[in-house]
Amino acid sequence: MALTKVLGIETEYGIWTAGQDTDPITTSTLLVNAYASGLRHHIAWDFHDETPGRDARGAAKPGAMAPMVETHLANAVLTNGARFYVDHAHPEYSSPEVSTPLEAVLYDRAGEDVLRLAMAAAAARYPDAPEIVVYKNNSDSKGNSYGCHENYLLSREVPFADVIEAMVPHLVTRQVFCGAGKVGSETHALEGDPSFQISQRAEFVEEVVGLETTLKRPIINTRDEPHADPQRFRRLHVIIGDANMSEVATYLKVGSTALVLAMLEDDALGGELLVLRQPVRAFHQIGADPTLKALVELADGRHVRALDVQLALVEAATKYVEAEGGAALGDEDVAADVVRRWAETIEALERDPDSLAQQVDWIAKRRLIDAYADRHHLEPGDSRLRAMDLQYHDLRPEKSLAARLKLETLVDPAQVAAAVTTPPRSTRAWFRGSCLARFPDAVVTANWDSLVMDLGEDPLRRIPMMDPLRGTAAHTEALLDAVDSARELVEKLDA
Repeated sequence: MALTKVLGIETEYGIWTAGQDTDPITTSTLLVNAYASGLRHHIAWDFHDETPGRDARGAAKPGAMAPMVETHLANAVLTNGARFYVDHAHPEYSSPEVSTPLEAVLYDRAGEDVLRLAMAAAAARYPDAPEIVVYKNNSDSKGNSYGCHENYLLSREVPFADVIEAMVPHLVTRQVFCGAGKVGSETHALEGDPSFQISQRAEFVEEVVGLETTLKRPIINTRDEPHADPQRFRRLHVIIGDANMSEVATYLKVGSTALVLAMLEDDALGGELLVLRQPVRAFHQIGADPTLKALVELADGRHVRALDVQLALVEAATKYVEAEGGAALGDEDVAADVVRRWAETIEALERDPDSLAQQVDWIAKRRLIDAYADRHHLEPGDSRLRAMDLQYHDLRPEKSLAARLKLETLVDPAQVAAAVTTPPRSTRAWFRGSCLARFPDAVVTANWDSLVMDLGEDPLRRIPMMDPLRGTAAHTEALLDAVDSARELVEKLDA
């Protein structure tokens, strides 16, 4: 039976300093440190278990460059179980592990609030400095792209070749409902010069399979770093998705992908798998076609639309959830809702895409930009339209165009505010976040699968958390409530 699809979203945010051209690494560091300075705890990230060069294929291709582990940049571990840090030249928020797509939306939104609080903290801490502005997007209009990465727990028993075969068709075509939209293009990868794309990230994809994340970006990333027991688990690290302002788009993005993985584990994809002949070219074609009519070639010579591939997958998912109940998504009601919304979205894209303007980012953005261009008689690619594109993703509520469009929401603002500091109850993030909140002076370092505590005597004590579904509130809340100190906690764990 399929594993519960423990999920997480890592978002690299675009950053800009108002009225001044500054070093983005320095600016990102100021932002993270301004937020971290207001925390009760100051706990370092533990890089002990980082293995970015380990390849799921056994060995990387010659010349492949694994992502760098930047141990010297600003890091903060948060009481909600998340990590907030500087990654290359961007502030990045890595959400805590969650067990349902709805929780994934909640903690992704909490990340937006963390960035807003960080902007306010930086303004207060550096009152004479230029304003730091953050955008939840994927490219800087100068040819540089940064990612919104997703993570999914997967059984080690599934051969990685099967993961590639099953996931490529979905990842290439799901952009029809989770693309963030983009004015113009920035690379030479596309055929022609589209005035509008449905995806921000698609044109930056260069390979089908690979280890890299910033160069030669692949559809399937082979980084084999489960942040859990490597004998039992894989972590599928998806790097080609857009950062969504729409909660529904995020929900469907992670929900549909988790369902396809669950079907793979339960051998329920059957004959519904449509294999693309040229996946990278198909990714570019679909991303550059807001009419949704582009035909891509299958390995058997047929030509289909992205919607045809998605329709086959959602039909298989509907049968799967009806038969299995959808427990792999952590909540059977959520699984049923994901399938229902997924099917309704594909149907609406077939019938009337504009009817999804409150759920799908690229449709909401295109309608806004087209209306402005018509009103002011602007040519495609006009700089004002590119500026509007960027402003759609502005995290400042008073400036964000996405905020003005009243996109459909799935989580309550009060829930989001609570999730900024409170960890999810359904995964080991509960134990991590609770220990940080209760014993901030005793926790020395933390990472996804362990905590290191100082009990006032040598040696330091490492508490392993190798199963993402242990360390939940159900497992540990009573234990944590019963102790008054980190020493007492460790003694009870030893016992």
